[in-house]
Amino acid sequence: MKKISKKPAPLIFPVPAAMVSCGSTPDEFNIITIAWTGTINSIPPMCYVSIRKNRHSHAIIERNKEFVINYSTKDLVREADFCGRMSGRDFDKFKEMNLTPGKGEIVSAPIIEESPINIECKVTEIKELGSHDMFLAEVVNIQVSKDFIDSSNGTVNMQHQDLMAYSHGKYVQLGEILEQAGFSIKKNK
Repeated sequence: MKKISKKPAPLIFPVPAAMVSCGSTPDEFNIITIAWTGTINSIPPMCYVSIRKNRHSHAIIERNKEFVINYSTKDLVREADFCGRMSGRDFDKFKEMNLTPGKGEIVSAPIIEESPINIECKVTEIKELGSHDMFLAEVVNIQVSKDFIDSSNGTVNMQHQDLMAYSHGKYVQLGEILEQAGFSIKKNK
């Protein structure tokens, strides 16, 4: 396969199009849509979000040291786009997008009730990286819609066809399973 070199860029896609909610009181509740997020550790469970310093949510998360990663679905694509493009300095995003701030079980930051998966996080470290600061966080609780639980084994169905991701400037729908991890080394019966 012939290759060409390109200018360095963070070209790792698709990534979640997660709506990250923050704030400890209703008057500071905010939502920012984040594509720069992911898993960083299993035990303890940890993840991160990377946010530009000039974003309204940056100061809120830096002050409160907690946030919630709310998964987006195809039915929330408009809301996710709006929350990523408009500033919480100018808009109450929960009100503008008719989203419901729910109670976190462990954190003060609100969950988004319309989101099927809410990952409650407590910040353990902030790393200054350049254009973004990375908020490293421990996952302290997960709330999951019953529709996203696999009834055969009780696990979270992360291949649910309603989930969406962000891929190089576009929102895409997830869904088709190609194979189960480990299939290439599974012994034939």
